[in-house]
Amino acid sequence: MFTGLVDDVGTIDRVAITDAGRELRVTCRYSDLQPGESIALNGVCLTVREAGAGYFTCAAVSTILGVTTIGAWTTGRRINLERALRPLDRIGGHFVLGHVDGVAQVTRTDVQGDALLIDLALPSDLSDLMVERGSVAVDGVSLTIHACKTVPAKGHRAFRLTKEAEVVQVSIIDYTREHTTLGALREGDSVHVEADIIAKHVRKLVAPQIEALTNDS
Repeated sequence: MFTGLVDDVGTIDRVAITDAGRELRVTCRYSDLQPGESIALNGVCLTVREAGAGYFTCAAVSTILGVTTIGAWTTGRRINLERALRPLDRIGGHFVLGHVDGVAQVTRTDVQGDALLIDLALPSDLSDLMVERGSVAVDGVSLTIHACKTVPAKGHRAFRLTKEAEVVQVSIIDYTREHTTLGALREGDSVHVEADIIAKHVRKLVAPQIEALTNDS
């Protein structure tokens, strides 16, 4: 389990296809990582395979590659890193499992005063898990949802919205811009999104009641 407070930005210095999957070697500031420990890379929980002073390796299997952007990662890419929580750690963000729910697309970025506003077009099955002032993890960073809105379909040089899309807007403070990769996001970029675990459990619990009411009507 993680808290969405990134504590290092690493760099991929090797990518290889091995029997373990798509294996990544990442340089970082950590010197005490242990094989078998969990670590979040842009919000994706992976297992450390090998580690040494200033580096570690991990691998993503096909089931992870199918729901993340890891398959497109190449050498030189900077990624947000967070080590797993310990029982006595402060929980400064919110509970993040490192289990990505989907990939969102950046539709707009806008600097307003001291804040960077980022609009994210969500996969359709995630929109009902987002509420204003609620929590969401974006590339492993715990953020507060600034606004929820719907945008019409439109073309774009990097992607195309084929129908109305649910969009969440997050506000990035200066500290987060400096200590994560979010400050470098641009229109057309893809990011990992993990919805609040509480919202997911509530949706599952109420789903039978909603279906029953719909059938009765």
